[in-house]
Amino acid sequence: MKKAVGWIVLVLVIYYIGTSPGPAADIAQGIGDGVAEIFRNIGVFFSNLAD
Repeated sequence: MKKAVGWIVLVLVIYYIGTSPGPAADIAQGIGDGVAEIFRNIGVFFSNLAD
Protein backbone atom coordinates (compact mmCIF):
# COMPACT_ATOMS: atom_id res chain seq x y z
CA MET A 1 0.00 0.00 0.00
CA LYS A 2 2.81 2.45 0.92
CA LYS A 3 4.53 1.70 -2.36
CA ALA A 4 1.39 2.49 -4.38
CA VAL A 5 0.85 5.76 -2.50
CA GLY A 6 4.49 6.70 -3.12
CA TRP A 7 4.12 6.09 -6.86
CA ILE A 8 0.89 8.10 -6.99
CA VAL A 9 2.53 11.02 -5.18
CA LEU A 10 5.54 10.85 -7.51
CA VAL A 11 3.31 10.91 -10.60
CA LEU A 12 1.34 13.87 -9.23
CA VAL A 13 4.55 15.79 -8.48
CA ILE A 14 5.87 15.14 -11.98
CA TYR A 15 2.53 16.22 -13.44
CA TYR A 16 2.55 19.42 -11.37
CA ILE A 17 6.11 20.24 -12.44
CA GLY A 18 5.20 19.58 -16.06
CA THR A 19 2.06 21.72 -16.04
CA SER A 20 3.24 24.55 -13.74
CA PRO A 21 7.04 24.75 -13.81
CA GLY A 22 7.22 28.33 -12.48
CA PRO A 23 5.27 27.80 -9.25
CA ALA A 24 6.91 24.38 -8.78
CA ALA A 25 10.33 26.03 -8.99
CA ASP A 26 9.25 28.64 -6.44
CA ILE A 27 8.15 25.89 -4.05
CA ALA A 28 11.42 23.99 -4.51
CA GLN A 29 13.42 27.17 -3.94
CA GLY A 30 11.44 27.91 -0.78
CA ILE A 31 12.09 24.42 0.55
CA GLY A 32 15.80 24.75 -0.27
CA ASP A 33 15.98 28.12 1.46
CA GLY A 34 14.27 26.66 4.53
CA VAL A 35 16.68 23.73 4.70
CA ALA A 36 19.67 26.08 4.30
CA GLU A 37 18.33 28.28 7.11
CA ILE A 38 18.00 25.24 9.40
CA PHE A 39 21.62 24.22 8.81
CA ARG A 40 22.79 27.82 9.24
CA ASN A 41 21.00 28.01 12.58
CA ILE A 42 22.50 24.69 13.69
CA GLY A 43 25.95 26.09 12.85
CA VAL A 44 25.24 29.24 14.87
CA PHE A 45 24.06 27.11 17.79
CA PHE A 46 27.23 25.02 17.88
CA SER A 47 29.39 28.10 17.35
CA ASN A 48 27.76 29.79 20.34
CA LEU A 49 28.00 26.57 22.34
CA ALA A 50 31.75 26.41 21.73
CA ASP A 51 32.31 29.99 22.89
